[in-house]
Amino acid sequence: MATQEQVMAALATVDDPEIHKDLVTLGMVRDVSIAEDTVALTVVLTTPACPLKATIQKDVENALLALEGIRNVKLAWDAKPRVSAEQQAIPGVASVVAIGSGKGGVGKSTVTVNLALALAATGARVGILDADIYGPSIPLMLGLEGARPMGQGNTILPIETMGLKVMSMGFMLEKADDPVIWRGPILAGVLRQFLQQVAWGELDYLLVDLPPGTGDIPLTLVQTIPLSGAVVVVTPERVATAIGTKTMRMFQGSNTKAPILGIIENMGAFTCPHCLEPTEIFDGGGGEALANREDVPFLGSLPLDARIRRGSDAGRPVVAEDPESPLARTFADLAGRLAGRVSLEAYRNRRVEVALPMA
Repeated sequence: MATQEQVMAALATVDDPEIHKDLVTLGMVRDVSIAEDTVALTVVLTTPACPLKATIQKDVENALLALEGIRNVKLAWDAKPRVSAEQQAIPGVASVVAIGSGKGGVGKSTVTVNLALALAATGARVGILDADIYGPSIPLMLGLEGARPMGQGNTILPIETMGLKVMSMGFMLEKADDPVIWRGPILAGVLRQFLQQVAWGELDYLLVDLPPGTGDIPLTLVQTIPLSGAVVVVTPERVATAIGTKTMRMFQGSNTKAPILGIIENMGAFTCPHCLEPTEIFDGGGGEALANREDVPFLGSLPLDARIRRGSDAGRPVVAEDPESPLARTFADLAGRLAGRVSLEAYRNRRVEVALPMA
């Protein structure tokens, strides 16, 4: 029968595919036990949304089954963001991710909502902060028009729906089409209130849906709290990607220094429902070209599909309405890549706690 030392040595040959460090060094191995020809263990992921869970399982099984006398592996999973309380930008929130765009109309809010739902579908605890104070659209997209948050002492309780915690300026308006006519300092104060006085509780991810451009709200966000990173949403045409570059520069500026987690291209190829032929309504591939030019990750492309728009208009996003559809799976793939980038950046910045393995 293999010994505990042999089992741990075998596990030390298995790397986390995102971080490229072994599971033992990263403290991802727990509750190892050996009974006759069977090894049982728990692998603790940094997030339930880990995109390479199947790869880790295969590598663990291969490493352990190569040991003499081992015929079976019982692998259990757990997930715990290993970020200390001192390193959290908002108490209880492991990762804050900004979703930005250089211009309006690129589908940034739609992408934010469906990414959040895809992350939540993996078991992750997810919140959305709608920081587009002038044009809040998240309540409409989640079917929350008319919802009003409750107060609790000096804090505000976010609205909960579809497994998400949500806060938006839209909840504060008497009517959905009432305008917000405020200058920059007031906007900044409201954003800080949403960040610091909302009772977000324990979250793995807080996605912040920013207004387009590089104005007061995006600057206030990046200068108020340390972000886990930012995602920039663009459409494929040259004008949109050129303006998206400006948003990247803002996040990467000397006063902000938020890592770019990746580029998402929205409104890519349109597939005709009759002939099934794809057509590039815009010039194709602009998002990926931008990512390559700027040496940042390309998370993927979303098609130009009316079902995405209809779901947002109806308050039933496609990931919630039809989670097994190809569109929902595309969002799930994007969410997995985003989760991987968040984990990698956390490790690079040593926001991931590395613990000694426990038998």
